[in-house]
Amino acid sequence: MTETTQQPFAAAEQAAPEAPKAITSTQRIFDAVRDLREVDQIATRETVAELTGLKMSVVDDRLRALVDDGKLKRVLRGVYELVETFPPPRPIYCGILPNGLVKLEVGDSVDTYTPSEARRAARLLGGFAEDARVIESSRAHLFLATELAAKVESQGRELKTLRDLLRSKLDARQMDLLGVSGPEDAEFRKGSKG
Repeated sequence: MTETTQQPFAAAEQAAPEAPKAITSTQRIFDAVRDLREVDQIATRETVAELTGLKMSVVDDRLRALVDDGKLKRVLRGVYELVETFPPPRPIYCGILPNGLVKLEVGDSVDTYTPSEARRAARLLGGFAEDARVIESSRAHLFLATELAAKVESQGRELKTLRDLLRSKLDARQMDLLGVSGPEDAEFRKGSKG
């Protein structure tokens, strides 16, 4: 026969493992933006909503909160990116000694490189410079494309308004002479010739 001892109620509570904390919607959204950045994708509100499975209203609210907290920045309407959080830059000095060795001083650290090592390091670090150039170029192109799309949309609305105004004032032949008739005016022309 086996004896069983009963543990006091308090001891049983202490032994029970804690349930893992649920991840907040804010953290899920921040993680989604970070994950998109890691694969060089643009973090739009639609993409974040798709990745997290959260409602668009929740995504918009949490993105706004993350911007207010300084964790994200809004690049364009509906486009977000992480705010870089690095320690302040340290002073850097690089010099070539008369014997060809290269001294690189970063903050309090001083390293000496052979010319071959310095060239190899320069090639490796050149990738960072190229990455920065490509990122800035992509950002500029995205901004320009968004501005152009907004202008085209605005001009399309203005052109439609002008065509509607002219349609009410002119007949089809006059509109053809002015060059303001388009494919959408074909039905209007058929009706005015009859």
